[in-house]
Amino acid sequence: MFQVVLTVAASKRLIARAVAAHPAVQTALRSGTIVIIAGTTNGYIAEELLAPSGQLEKFNRRRFFRGITLPPGMPSTDTGRLADEAGFPGDVVITRGEWQQGKTIFDVVDDLKEGDIVLKGANALDLLNRRAAILIGDPRGGTILAVLQAVIGRRVRLLLPVGLEKRVLGDLEQLAARLNVPGAEGPRLLPVFGEVISEIEAVSLLTGATAELVAAGGVCGAEGSVRLAVSGEPEKEEHARKILASVIKEPSFTL
Repeated sequence: MFQVVLTVAASKRLIARAVAAHPAVQTALRSGTIVIIAGTTNGYIAEELLAPSGQLEKFNRRRFFRGITLPPGMPSTDTGRLADEAGFPGDVVITRGEWQQGKTIFDVVDDLKEGDIVLKGANALDLLNRRAAILIGDPRGGTILAVLQAVIGRRVRLLLPVGLEKRVLGDLEQLAARLNVPGAEGPRLLPVFGEVISEIEAVSLLTGATAELVAAGGVCGAEGSVRLAVSGEPEKEEHARKILASVIKEPSFTL
């Protein structure tokens, strides 16, 4: 067993590489449609999926989101310098390996079918039950309600890439009930069913080793970091060491 500390950015890159290697994603990349909903973690995933086919040059991860959480005092997504959405590239829709530039989930949701995949980031992670929930600011329910039409109605597969930094305590349905009650302020919360891919699942997908969250936190850029204990057969541990070493110095996300 060995331990590793992953910053938030390193975790995003690790998760992105695992999603790109996911067997269902590889199948959909060849013969179906993958919709990567805009979000910071999903921006790393878009890079990993677009790079092998030489389509990365026109993609800009720095504006690939609809809403983000920023420190107090920084302009939000509806004030100041982030209010200009001219740089928003749309979601990344890949059909049989080709990026359909400028399209969003709303353009293609009615055409999605079984075998296709939607990737949607999350804001709350129930680590014990491997469930996630999504904050909603849009009064019409945002992208997730559009996605659920295809997931529930046509068995489109929903993958939820989400870092361990977003783990919460308590039952997600109970938390949602509190946030969604009439008269409450702030964004709403929607628990969803899908395949959660955190750092733990990422290590397993990429190497076959087992990862466990054993501690968290840090300073000087390590705020929000997680400490994992990784174990497995010697060759799997060695593979995990190499994979983790390749992402550990990922630069912090910047606007």
